[in-house]
Amino acid sequence: MPDSTSQSDQILSAAGKSLATQREGGTHRPGAGRSIGKGSAQAKIKHWIKRGAYLAAALMAIFVGTGVLGWIAGGIQFWGLMLLALAVVAALGVFFLAPTPKPPKRSELKKGNPKQMVARVELWLEAQRSALPPAAAAIIEKMGAQLDALGVQLETMEERHPAVAEVRELVGEYIPETIDNYRKIPEHLRREEHAGGTADDRLVTSLTKLSGEIDRVTRRLAEGALDDLAVKSRYLEYRYGGDEMLEDLTNSPDTGVPLPDFSATPSKQTR
Repeated sequence: MPDSTSQSDQILSAAGKSLATQREGGTHRPGAGRSIGKGSAQAKIKHWIKRGAYLAAALMAIFVGTGVLGWIAGGIQFWGLMLLALAVVAALGVFFLAPTPKPPKRSELKKGNPKQMVARVELWLEAQRSALPPAAAAIIEKMGAQLDALGVQLETMEERHPAVAEVRELVGEYIPETIDNYRKIPEHLRREEHAGGTADDRLVTSLTKLSGEIDRVTRRLAEGALDDLAVKSRYLEYRYGGDEMLEDLTNSPDTGVPLPDFSATPSKQTR
């Protein structure tokens, strides 16, 4: 009689993994189809608008073709109406049952302008989300908003700016490479200890570092705008602060710099 101990162990192991997966939210977790950022959401909207235009053209062709056939045949009979209804239902079915836009290929992530790159990366990350552990998927959700903010900073920069190349490497290469390396590991080995940690833990740690780097780069790029806003705000306070500003300057300690004479305003030139 063959020994079934190994098979029983495999069954118990699979059941334990299934139970752990369900406790974590299951394979199909809520929000699996939700866009992680504005870039991917806008790309999906454009996809559906394009498909809507195809649907409108198909319906127009169906009705015009039916009208022409009815004019030639001297009217549309019962079976003609049935065929018209079936054609309309088929067109609507193709539109509503069509899959969402295919995620871009890994080689395409770094292409295009910064806005296009951000949208591609977000779509690609959404496609990988279901294969990642819950903790990593949560970081991917956070990255969507971070990538949107980063894309806004890059829109006003020239392509030759060093920061653009740095972001392309960070967003279009390091993040996808980290996830690809994780997915190459067989699923049953991802939770096993190896060299002091599991693949799941290392993925979460790496994505956390990459998320922090995205935030750091965004803040660094925004520093110039923040400084400009602070200088402008201070100038407006100085220029239009009025009596309150003058009182603050009068009560301030003597620094050796004379206060401006606000009463000596230049008169308007007569034309």
